[in-house]
Amino acid sequence: MANETKVVELKKLIRLLKKIRGRHTELVTVYVPAGYNLIEIINQLKSEGSTTQNIKSKSTRNNVLAALDKIIQHLRLYRETPENGLALFAGNVSETEGAQKLDLWAIEPPEKLQNKLYWCDQQFVVEPLEEMIKDKEVYGLLAVDKSEATIGYLIGKKVVVFKHVESLVPGKTAAGGWSQARYDRIRQGLLNDFLKEVSDIATQAFVGKKELLGIIIGGPGPVKDTLVKDGYLHYELQKKIAGVVDISYTNEPGLHELVNRAQKILVNTSVTKEIELLNKFFTELQKDSGLAIYGWEKVREALNNGMLQKLIVSEDFDWIRSELKCGSCDNAETRDHKPTEKQFCSKCRMEMRTVNTEDLIDVAITTAEEFKTEYHIVSSSTREGAQLKELGGVAGILRYKRNY
Repeated sequence: MANETKVVELKKLIRLLKKIRGRHTELVTVYVPAGYNLIEIINQLKSEGSTTQNIKSKSTRNNVLAALDKIIQHLRLYRETPENGLALFAGNVSETEGAQKLDLWAIEPPEKLQNKLYWCDQQFVVEPLEEMIKDKEVYGLLAVDKSEATIGYLIGKKVVVFKHVESLVPGKTAAGGWSQARYDRIRQGLLNDFLKEVSDIATQAFVGKKELLGIIIGGPGPVKDTLVKDGYLHYELQKKIAGVVDISYTNEPGLHELVNRAQKILVNTSVTKEIELLNKFFTELQKDSGLAIYGWEKVREALNNGMLQKLIVSEDFDWIRSELKCGSCDNAETRDHKPTEKQFCSKCRMEMRTVNTEDLIDVAITTAEEFKTEYHIVSSSTREGAQLKELGGVAGILRYKRNY
Protein backbone atom coordinates (compact mmCIF):
# COMPACT_ATOMS: atom_id res chain seq x y z
CA MET A 1 0.00 0.00 0.00
CA ALA A 2 2.90 2.32 0.81
CA ASN A 3 4.43 1.97 -2.66
CA GLU A 4 0.98 2.41 -4.26
CA THR A 5 0.56 5.59 -2.21
CA LYS A 6 3.91 6.88 -3.48
CA VAL A 7 2.90 6.21 -7.07
CA VAL A 8 -0.49 7.92 -6.55
CA GLU A 9 1.27 10.94 -5.04
CA LEU A 10 3.68 11.06 -7.96
CA LYS A 11 0.84 10.86 -10.49
CA LYS A 12 -0.93 13.67 -8.66
CA LEU A 13 2.20 15.84 -8.76
CA ILE A 14 2.81 15.12 -12.45
CA ARG A 15 -0.76 16.11 -13.33
CA LEU A 16 -0.31 19.37 -11.44
CA LEU A 17 3.09 20.22 -12.93
CA LYS A 18 1.99 19.50 -16.50
CA LYS A 19 -0.79 22.07 -16.19
CA ILE A 20 1.62 24.87 -15.26
CA ARG A 21 2.94 27.16 -17.99
CA GLY A 22 5.37 29.98 -17.34
CA ARG A 23 4.96 33.32 -19.11
CA HIS A 24 8.64 33.10 -20.04
CA THR A 25 11.50 30.60 -19.56
CA GLU A 26 11.36 30.94 -15.79
CA LEU A 27 10.29 27.52 -14.49
CA VAL A 28 13.25 25.62 -13.02
CA THR A 29 13.57 21.82 -12.88
CA VAL A 30 16.34 20.14 -10.89
CA TYR A 31 16.96 16.38 -10.63
CA VAL A 32 19.46 15.19 -8.02
CA PRO A 33 20.55 11.58 -8.74
CA ALA A 34 20.64 8.96 -6.01
CA GLY A 35 23.92 9.16 -4.08
CA TYR A 36 24.94 12.54 -5.53
CA ASN A 37 26.66 15.17 -3.37
CA LEU A 38 24.18 17.91 -2.42
CA ILE A 39 26.93 20.50 -1.92
CA GLU A 40 27.97 20.09 -5.57
CA ILE A 41 24.35 20.58 -6.67
CA ILE A 42 24.02 23.73 -4.56
CA ASN A 43 27.28 25.14 -5.95
CA GLN A 44 26.12 24.41 -9.50
CA LEU A 45 22.83 26.22 -8.91
CA LYS A 46 24.69 29.20 -7.48
CA SER A 47 26.81 29.25 -10.63
CA GLU A 48 23.67 29.06 -12.79
CA GLY A 49 22.35 32.04 -10.82
CA SER A 50 25.29 34.17 -11.91
CA THR A 51 24.63 33.37 -15.59
CA THR A 52 21.05 34.67 -15.32
CA GLN A 53 22.51 38.18 -15.64
CA ASN A 54 22.52 37.47 -19.39
CA ILE A 55 18.71 37.31 -19.42
CA LYS A 56 17.47 40.58 -20.95
CA SER A 57 14.05 40.70 -19.28
CA LYS A 58 14.36 41.97 -15.70
CA SER A 59 11.18 40.22 -14.51
CA THR A 60 12.24 36.89 -16.04
CA ARG A 61 15.73 37.25 -14.55
CA ASN A 62 14.29 37.97 -11.11
CA ASN A 63 11.87 35.05 -11.31
CA VAL A 64 14.65 32.61 -12.27
CA LEU A 65 16.89 33.90 -9.46
CA ALA A 66 14.03 33.59 -6.96
CA ALA A 67 13.31 30.02 -8.11
CA LEU A 68 16.98 29.02 -7.84
CA ASP A 69 17.22 30.57 -4.38
CA LYS A 70 14.10 28.73 -3.23
CA ILE A 71 15.51 25.41 -4.45
CA ILE A 72 18.89 26.06 -2.79
CA GLN A 73 17.23 26.94 0.51
CA HIS A 74 15.19 23.75 0.34
CA LEU A 75 18.27 21.62 -0.41
CA ARG A 76 19.97 23.00 2.71
CA LEU A 77 17.28 21.26 4.78
CA TYR A 78 18.77 17.84 3.84
CA ARG A 79 21.83 16.38 5.53
CA GLU A 80 22.27 14.03 2.58
CA THR A 81 20.60 13.10 -0.67
CA PRO A 82 17.51 10.87 -0.14
CA GLU A 83 17.92 7.20 -1.06
CA ASN A 84 16.25 7.53 -4.48
CA GLY A 85 17.44 11.06 -5.21
CA LEU A 86 15.33 14.19 -5.34
CA ALA A 87 13.24 16.01 -7.94
CA LEU A 88 12.61 19.73 -7.42
CA PHE A 89 10.43 22.18 -9.32
CA ALA A 90 10.17 25.90 -8.65
CA GLY A 91 8.99 29.02 -10.44
CA ASN A 92 6.56 31.88 -10.71
CA VAL A 93 3.12 30.34 -11.25
CA SER A 94 1.12 33.57 -11.09
CA GLU A 95 -1.37 33.93 -13.93
CA THR A 96 -1.21 37.73 -13.65
CA GLU A 97 1.39 39.53 -15.77
CA GLY A 98 3.94 41.31 -13.56
CA ALA A 99 2.85 39.55 -10.35
CA GLN A 100 4.92 36.93 -8.57
CA LYS A 101 3.64 33.78 -6.90
CA LEU A 102 6.65 31.59 -6.26
CA ASP A 103 5.95 27.92 -5.56
CA LEU A 104 8.23 24.92 -4.98
CA TRP A 105 7.57 21.18 -5.15
CA ALA A 106 10.06 18.54 -4.02
CA ILE A 107 9.60 14.78 -4.11
CA GLU A 108 11.69 11.68 -3.52
CA PRO A 109 10.64 9.42 -6.42
CA PRO A 110 9.64 5.75 -5.94
CA GLU A 111 12.67 4.63 -7.99
CA LYS A 112 16.29 5.79 -8.08
CA LEU A 113 17.00 8.82 -10.25
CA GLN A 114 19.95 8.03 -12.51
CA ASN A 115 20.71 11.34 -14.22
CA LYS A 116 21.43 14.86 -13.00
CA LEU A 117 19.42 17.66 -14.59
CA TYR A 118 19.10 21.43 -14.41
CA TRP A 119 16.61 22.96 -16.86
CA CYS A 120 14.94 26.33 -17.18
CA ASP A 121 11.94 26.60 -19.51
CA GLN A 122 8.29 27.62 -19.84
CA GLN A 123 7.25 24.23 -18.48
CA PHE A 124 8.64 21.73 -16.01
CA VAL A 125 10.47 18.59 -17.14
CA VAL A 126 8.47 15.58 -15.86
CA GLU A 127 9.35 12.87 -18.42
CA PRO A 128 11.83 11.02 -16.13
CA LEU A 129 9.14 10.79 -13.45
CA GLU A 130 6.52 9.65 -16.00
CA GLU A 131 8.84 6.77 -16.96
CA MET A 132 8.76 5.59 -13.35
CA ILE A 133 4.98 5.23 -13.27
CA LYS A 134 4.69 3.37 -16.55
CA ASP A 135 3.36 -0.15 -16.17
CA LYS A 136 6.25 -2.60 -15.80
CA GLU A 137 4.29 -5.87 -15.89
CA VAL A 138 4.17 -7.13 -19.49
CA TYR A 139 2.73 -10.45 -20.67
CA GLY A 140 2.33 -11.75 -24.20
CA LEU A 141 -1.18 -12.81 -25.26
CA LEU A 142 -2.00 -15.20 -28.11
CA ALA A 143 -5.56 -16.29 -28.95
CA VAL A 144 -5.83 -18.81 -31.79
CA ASP A 145 -8.14 -21.27 -33.51
CA LYS A 146 -8.26 -22.65 -37.07
CA SER A 147 -9.93 -19.56 -38.53
CA GLU A 148 -8.06 -16.64 -36.93
CA ALA A 149 -5.49 -15.53 -34.39
CA THR A 150 -4.87 -12.36 -32.39
CA ILE A 151 -1.51 -11.53 -30.84
CA GLY A 152 -1.11 -8.80 -28.26
CA TYR A 153 0.21 -7.70 -24.89
CA LEU A 154 -1.05 -7.21 -21.37
CA ILE A 155 0.83 -4.08 -20.25
CA GLY A 156 0.01 -3.47 -16.61
CA LYS A 157 -3.77 -3.39 -16.77
CA LYS A 158 -4.14 -2.61 -20.47
CA VAL A 159 -4.66 -5.07 -23.33
CA VAL A 160 -2.89 -3.94 -26.53
CA VAL A 161 -3.38 -5.70 -29.89
CA PHE A 162 -0.20 -6.33 -31.88
CA LYS A 163 -1.76 -8.06 -34.91
CA HIS A 164 -4.88 -9.94 -35.99
CA VAL A 165 -4.67 -12.50 -38.81
CA GLU A 166 -7.25 -14.73 -40.52
CA SER A 167 -6.59 -18.15 -42.05
CA LEU A 168 -7.62 -19.87 -45.27
CA VAL A 169 -8.32 -23.16 -43.51
CA PRO A 170 -11.74 -24.48 -44.61
CA GLY A 171 -14.21 -26.20 -42.34
CA LYS A 172 -14.56 -29.97 -42.22
CA THR A 173 -16.53 -31.69 -44.99
CA ALA A 174 -18.64 -34.80 -45.10
CA ALA A 175 -17.25 -35.99 -48.48
CA GLY A 176 -16.19 -39.64 -48.47
CA GLY A 177 -13.59 -41.94 -50.01
CA TRP A 178 -10.44 -40.75 -51.74
CA SER A 179 -11.84 -37.19 -52.01
CA GLN A 180 -12.21 -36.99 -48.26
CA ALA A 181 -8.59 -38.08 -47.63
CA ARG A 182 -7.29 -35.61 -50.22
CA TYR A 183 -9.41 -32.83 -48.72
CA ASP A 184 -8.10 -33.60 -45.22
CA ARG A 185 -4.47 -33.43 -46.49
CA ILE A 186 -5.13 -30.04 -48.11
CA ARG A 187 -6.85 -28.80 -44.99
CA GLN A 188 -3.98 -30.00 -42.78
CA GLY A 189 -1.47 -28.30 -45.08
CA LEU A 190 -3.31 -24.99 -44.88
CA LEU A 191 -3.53 -25.28 -41.07
CA ASN A 192 0.21 -26.02 -40.93
CA ASP A 193 0.94 -22.90 -43.02
CA PHE A 194 -1.36 -20.82 -40.83
CA LEU A 195 0.30 -21.94 -37.59
CA LYS A 196 3.70 -21.12 -39.07
CA GLU A 197 2.41 -17.64 -39.91
CA VAL A 198 1.08 -17.21 -36.36
CA SER A 199 4.44 -18.36 -35.00
CA ASP A 200 6.28 -15.82 -37.17
CA ILE A 201 4.05 -13.00 -35.89
CA ALA A 202 4.56 -14.17 -32.30
CA THR A 203 8.32 -14.10 -32.89
CA GLN A 204 8.09 -10.50 -34.14
CA ALA A 205 5.97 -9.51 -31.16
CA PHE A 206 7.73 -11.30 -28.31
CA VAL A 207 11.32 -12.37 -29.05
CA GLY A 208 13.85 -9.91 -27.63
CA LYS A 209 11.33 -8.25 -25.31
CA LYS A 210 13.33 -8.33 -22.05
CA GLU A 211 10.39 -6.93 -20.06
CA LEU A 212 8.16 -9.87 -21.07
CA LEU A 213 7.28 -11.91 -17.95
CA GLY A 214 5.51 -14.71 -19.81
CA ILE A 215 3.15 -15.69 -22.63
CA ILE A 216 -0.44 -16.83 -22.17
CA ILE A 217 -2.06 -18.80 -24.99
CA GLY A 218 -5.76 -19.52 -25.42
CA GLY A 219 -8.36 -20.77 -27.85
CA PRO A 220 -11.65 -22.68 -28.05
CA GLY A 221 -10.30 -25.94 -29.44
CA PRO A 222 -7.23 -28.15 -29.96
CA VAL A 223 -5.40 -25.77 -32.34
CA LYS A 224 -3.83 -23.86 -29.43
CA ASP A 225 -2.40 -27.14 -28.07
CA THR A 226 -1.07 -28.07 -31.50
CA LEU A 227 0.70 -24.71 -31.71
CA VAL A 228 2.38 -25.30 -28.34
CA LYS A 229 3.13 -29.03 -28.43
CA ASP A 230 4.18 -29.52 -32.06
CA GLY A 231 7.10 -27.09 -31.98
CA TYR A 232 5.72 -24.24 -34.07
CA LEU A 233 6.82 -21.52 -31.67
CA HIS A 234 10.34 -20.11 -31.46
CA TYR A 235 12.39 -21.97 -28.82
CA GLU A 236 12.76 -18.77 -26.74
CA LEU A 237 8.97 -18.39 -26.67
CA GLN A 238 8.45 -22.01 -25.63
CA LYS A 239 10.39 -21.23 -22.43
CA LYS A 240 8.20 -18.17 -21.80
CA ILE A 241 4.81 -19.94 -21.93
CA ALA A 242 3.11 -19.25 -18.59
CA GLY A 243 -0.07 -21.17 -19.35
CA VAL A 244 -2.63 -22.38 -21.89
CA VAL A 245 -6.34 -21.79 -21.22
CA ASP A 246 -9.70 -22.39 -22.91
CA ILE A 247 -11.49 -19.30 -24.25
CA SER A 248 -14.47 -18.78 -26.55
CA TYR A 249 -13.17 -16.02 -28.85
CA THR A 250 -9.94 -15.38 -30.74
CA ASN A 251 -10.42 -11.74 -31.79
CA GLU A 252 -9.65 -8.67 -29.63
CA PRO A 253 -12.42 -9.49 -27.09
CA GLY A 254 -10.74 -12.90 -26.92
CA LEU A 255 -7.59 -11.29 -25.53
CA HIS A 256 -9.65 -9.69 -22.76
CA GLU A 257 -11.29 -13.06 -22.08
CA LEU A 258 -7.83 -14.63 -22.03
CA VAL A 259 -6.74 -12.24 -19.27
CA ASN A 260 -9.88 -12.98 -17.23
CA ARG A 261 -9.51 -16.75 -17.62
CA ALA A 262 -5.82 -16.62 -16.67
CA GLN A 263 -6.27 -15.12 -13.20
CA LYS A 264 -4.46 -18.01 -11.50
CA ILE A 265 -1.48 -17.46 -13.78
CA LEU A 266 -1.55 -13.71 -13.20
CA VAL A 267 -2.22 -14.09 -9.47
CA ASN A 268 0.25 -11.44 -8.24
CA THR A 269 -0.14 -8.91 -11.03
CA SER A 270 -1.86 -5.54 -10.68
CA VAL A 271 -4.51 -6.40 -13.28
CA THR A 272 -5.64 -9.48 -11.30
CA LYS A 273 -5.85 -7.52 -8.05
CA GLU A 274 -7.83 -4.82 -9.83
CA ILE A 275 -10.27 -7.28 -11.42
CA GLU A 276 -10.78 -9.01 -8.04
CA LEU A 277 -11.54 -5.67 -6.38
CA LEU A 278 -14.02 -4.63 -9.06
CA ASN A 279 -15.67 -8.06 -9.09
CA LYS A 280 -16.17 -7.75 -5.33
CA PHE A 281 -17.84 -4.36 -5.85
CA PHE A 282 -20.10 -5.61 -8.66
CA THR A 283 -21.02 -8.73 -6.64
CA GLU A 284 -22.15 -6.58 -3.70
CA LEU A 285 -24.02 -4.32 -6.12
CA GLN A 286 -25.79 -7.26 -7.76
CA LYS A 287 -26.70 -8.79 -4.37
CA ASP A 288 -28.18 -5.42 -3.39
CA SER A 289 -26.46 -5.86 -0.03
CA GLY A 290 -26.39 -2.14 0.67
CA LEU A 291 -22.59 -2.19 0.87
CA ALA A 292 -21.84 -1.07 -2.70
CA ILE A 293 -22.38 2.55 -3.75
CA TYR A 294 -21.46 4.55 -6.84
CA GLY A 295 -21.73 8.10 -8.10
CA TRP A 296 -19.84 11.05 -6.66
CA GLU A 297 -22.64 12.40 -4.44
CA LYS A 298 -23.10 9.11 -2.52
CA VAL A 299 -19.40 8.34 -2.42
CA ARG A 300 -18.53 11.84 -1.17
CA GLU A 301 -21.07 11.60 1.67
CA ALA A 302 -19.83 8.18 2.78
CA LEU A 303 -16.21 9.27 2.46
CA ASN A 304 -16.70 12.44 4.52
CA ASN A 305 -18.53 10.46 7.22
CA GLY A 306 -15.75 7.87 7.49
CA MET A 307 -18.14 5.11 6.40
CA LEU A 308 -16.21 4.03 3.31
CA GLN A 309 -14.01 0.93 3.61
CA LYS A 310 -12.74 0.97 0.00
CA LEU A 311 -12.72 3.91 -2.42
CA ILE A 312 -12.53 2.93 -6.10
CA VAL A 313 -11.85 5.67 -8.65
CA SER A 314 -11.41 5.29 -12.41
CA GLU A 315 -8.29 6.96 -13.80
CA ASP A 316 -10.68 8.56 -16.32
CA PHE A 317 -12.78 10.23 -13.60
CA ASP A 318 -12.25 13.88 -14.56
CA TRP A 319 -14.65 15.79 -12.32
CA ILE A 320 -13.32 18.95 -10.67
CA ARG A 321 -14.06 21.07 -7.59
CA SER A 322 -14.41 24.73 -8.56
CA GLU A 323 -14.38 27.89 -6.50
CA LEU A 324 -16.81 30.16 -8.37
CA LYS A 325 -17.58 33.87 -8.28
CA CYS A 326 -20.56 35.63 -9.81
CA GLY A 327 -19.60 38.88 -11.55
CA SER A 328 -23.18 40.12 -11.40
CA CYS A 329 -24.23 39.68 -7.74
CA ASP A 330 -20.85 38.85 -6.18
CA ASN A 331 -22.13 35.46 -4.93
CA ALA A 332 -19.38 32.90 -4.19
CA GLU A 333 -19.88 29.11 -4.32
CA THR A 334 -17.88 25.88 -4.39
CA ARG A 335 -19.16 23.06 -6.61
CA ASP A 336 -18.16 19.61 -7.82
CA HIS A 337 -18.91 19.08 -11.51
CA LYS A 338 -17.77 17.82 -14.89
CA PRO A 339 -15.16 20.14 -16.44
CA THR A 340 -17.29 20.74 -19.55
CA GLU A 341 -20.34 21.94 -17.60
CA LYS A 342 -20.98 25.68 -17.39
CA GLN A 343 -21.86 26.90 -13.91
CA PHE A 344 -24.61 29.44 -13.23
CA CYS A 345 -25.26 31.49 -10.11
CA SER A 346 -27.92 30.04 -7.81
CA LYS A 347 -29.11 33.56 -6.99
CA CYS A 348 -29.19 35.54 -10.23
CA ARG A 349 -28.70 32.68 -12.78
CA MET A 350 -25.79 34.45 -14.52
CA GLU A 351 -22.78 32.38 -15.63
CA MET A 352 -20.11 32.27 -12.90
CA ARG A 353 -16.37 32.87 -13.18
CA THR A 354 -13.95 30.16 -12.04
CA VAL A 355 -11.50 31.40 -9.41
CA ASN A 356 -9.75 28.09 -8.70
CA THR A 357 -10.12 24.38 -9.54
CA GLU A 358 -8.96 21.09 -8.05
CA ASP A 359 -9.20 17.57 -9.44
CA LEU A 360 -11.74 15.51 -7.50
CA ILE A 361 -9.44 12.47 -7.67
CA ASP A 362 -6.99 14.44 -5.54
CA VAL A 363 -9.77 15.59 -3.18
CA ALA A 364 -11.03 12.02 -2.77
CA ILE A 365 -7.56 10.60 -2.08
CA THR A 366 -6.80 13.29 0.51
CA THR A 367 -10.08 12.60 2.33
CA ALA A 368 -9.50 8.84 2.15
CA GLU A 369 -6.09 9.25 3.79
CA GLU A 370 -7.62 11.31 6.63
CA PHE A 371 -10.12 8.54 7.43
CA LYS A 372 -7.69 5.65 6.80
CA THR A 373 -9.90 4.53 3.89
CA GLU A 374 -8.29 2.09 1.45
CA TYR A 375 -8.24 3.67 -2.00
CA HIS A 376 -7.57 2.32 -5.49
CA ILE A 377 -7.12 4.10 -8.82
CA VAL A 378 -8.24 1.64 -11.52
CA SER A 379 -7.89 1.67 -15.28
CA SER A 380 -10.74 1.55 -17.77
CA SER A 381 -8.85 -0.89 -20.02
CA THR A 382 -10.34 -4.01 -18.45
CA ARG A 383 -13.96 -5.03 -18.99
CA GLU A 384 -14.68 -4.38 -15.30
CA GLY A 385 -12.90 -1.02 -15.39
CA ALA A 386 -14.96 0.03 -18.41
CA GLN A 387 -18.14 -0.89 -16.50
CA LEU A 388 -17.10 1.33 -13.59
CA LYS A 389 -16.45 4.19 -16.00
CA GLU A 390 -20.00 3.79 -17.36
CA LEU A 391 -21.32 4.06 -13.78
CA GLY A 392 -19.68 7.46 -13.42
CA GLY A 393 -16.11 6.49 -12.65
CA VAL A 394 -16.26 6.48 -8.84
CA ALA A 395 -17.57 3.86 -6.41
CA GLY A 396 -17.05 2.43 -2.96
CA ILE A 397 -17.62 -0.44 -0.57
CA LEU A 398 -19.02 0.60 2.83
CA ARG A 399 -17.76 -0.57 6.21
CA TYR A 400 -21.30 -1.46 7.18
CA LYS A 401 -24.74 -1.43 5.56
CA ARG A 402 -26.65 1.81 5.29
CA ASN A 403 -29.83 2.54 3.38
CA TYR A 404 -29.50 5.22 0.69
